[in-house]
Amino acid sequence: MKAEKISSLNQGEANNLSIEKAPTFIPGLDEILSGGFPRGGTTVINGDAGSGKTIFGLEFIYRGALAGEPGIFICFEETPEQIRKNAATLGWDLPTLEKNKMIFLHDGAIKPETIISGSFSLRGLLASIAGKKEEIKAKRIVIDALDVVLRFYDSPMAARSEMHLLNNWLNDENMTAVLTIRPSKNPETQIYGEFFESMSDCVIKIDARVVEQITTRRLRVIKFRGSDFHRNEYPFVITSTGLFTAPISMVGLKHKPLGKKISTGNKELDRILCGGYRKGSCILIAGEPGTGKTIMASEFVDYVCRNGESVLYIGFEESEDSAVTNLKSAGINLQPHIKANKLVFLTNYPEAMGAEEHYIRAVKKINLFNPEHVVVDAISACPRMGGKLAAFEYLMRLLNFCKEKGITILMINQLTGTNDFLEISGNSISSMIDTVIYMNYIEGNGETNRILQVLKSRGSSHSNQQHEFIITDNGIKILDIFKGKGEFLTGTARIEKEEQDKADAEKLDYEIARKELELRYLQKLRESAIRELKLRTLKRGKFKME
Repeated sequence: MKAEKISSLNQGEANNLSIEKAPTFIPGLDEILSGGFPRGGTTVINGDAGSGKTIFGLEFIYRGALAGEPGIFICFEETPEQIRKNAATLGWDLPTLEKNKMIFLHDGAIKPETIISGSFSLRGLLASIAGKKEEIKAKRIVIDALDVVLRFYDSPMAARSEMHLLNNWLNDENMTAVLTIRPSKNPETQIYGEFFESMSDCVIKIDARVVEQITTRRLRVIKFRGSDFHRNEYPFVITSTGLFTAPISMVGLKHKPLGKKISTGNKELDRILCGGYRKGSCILIAGEPGTGKTIMASEFVDYVCRNGESVLYIGFEESEDSAVTNLKSAGINLQPHIKANKLVFLTNYPEAMGAEEHYIRAVKKINLFNPEHVVVDAISACPRMGGKLAAFEYLMRLLNFCKEKGITILMINQLTGTNDFLEISGNSISSMIDTVIYMNYIEGNGETNRILQVLKSRGSSHSNQQHEFIITDNGIKILDIFKGKGEFLTGTARIEKEEQDKADAEKLDYEIARKELELRYLQKLRESAIRELKLRTLKRGKFKME
């Protein structure tokens, strides 16, 4: 490409054109790396014990083998048999790939007599690996726990010599290499990690930290020579099938426009919202306990499922059986939709895992089930995942993910009673919410009644008035607006006013009927007087003619 053409490109795009990438095939990681690890280059994964370094390296080899790229895995801390057993728990069949010469596990454990004699060198290991590389035509290599080996050298000079030897060998062999290293607090051994980080093409730091008594894992790409990459810190989890990370995009840049109106499942609410919810929007139903939030959300679920659309219901408050059973009292039966695979529940206690794991669990389920709509019940439970910040990150990521896919997301927020707008909007995510329905109690005349009001409906007209509603055996019934002398009447006051108005109307009808009778009587008298007058006039005219 000519220089003038390259200069017109974004610098990151130009860099990526010159760097060939080896996909990791780890969900989300290639997006962060803008394609994968540098092909033919060296990547260092630096992390403490338990952070997931070994699984990172092993999955790179395993996924590559499945994609047709043979790989070598050198393990210094665990035996090949331990590696096979650990891989089997993730559903990875390493023995079959080994048999087909797609993977080679090399036991790099150092024998005690070698350590005592001080005769250990990487030369013999590398010579053996070079032969195996030619045999299986390996394109990938992972050296796991390299720092363990380097700490056996008596002097930093000897260790540095071996590091140069390894670095030169990797460059000559032209395999895509991954080295996993544990950071050291000892100044003498700390240089090992620093050396390979400076010599490598890509460096990724990972850690497992405890937040609000919940362990979370994060990764950050520190450098990627000659390539653009995403520089934020990203959560990742170790699932039953391997690593998974779901980086959040730039919020708002990829959101699909709001779609057409769809029914809420309640005709009166459709009228209040001038047609219903917007497809692909974010709806928040907020209110105190018992106001009917879940029933209103479930009316929508029931409606869209009956019309052939699918829903993922993420629950933090009730189990699937409990939620389905309780809704039957309001005339809502979700069981047929579950049997038809139109409704899937994803339930767990918020404390069961960190916000990252909850988020990635939801993303995996959405990708697998591909629903048109998602319900979250309730977002007020999310701070129990690890604090308010963790809840905010979880909700923002989930909202962004759904909006990018054009999925309608309906969230329930249980209020504590302060009922200020910040609490109603829920966890400071109001900017992402398109429609807010506020359900509340109103007290008076010795009774408590329920009211709702639409506080916000982006891109749509809607009623701005309060509406009384009742929960019946057939769901929520929203009553017509009824006002007294400058006040909003509900419950008994409404009934008394309606009865008074009815009595006044009946009295008025009686008065009108009485007046009409009186008018008809007067009309008849008038008509009779006119006839008599005409008769007299005729008689007078006849008398004059005679």
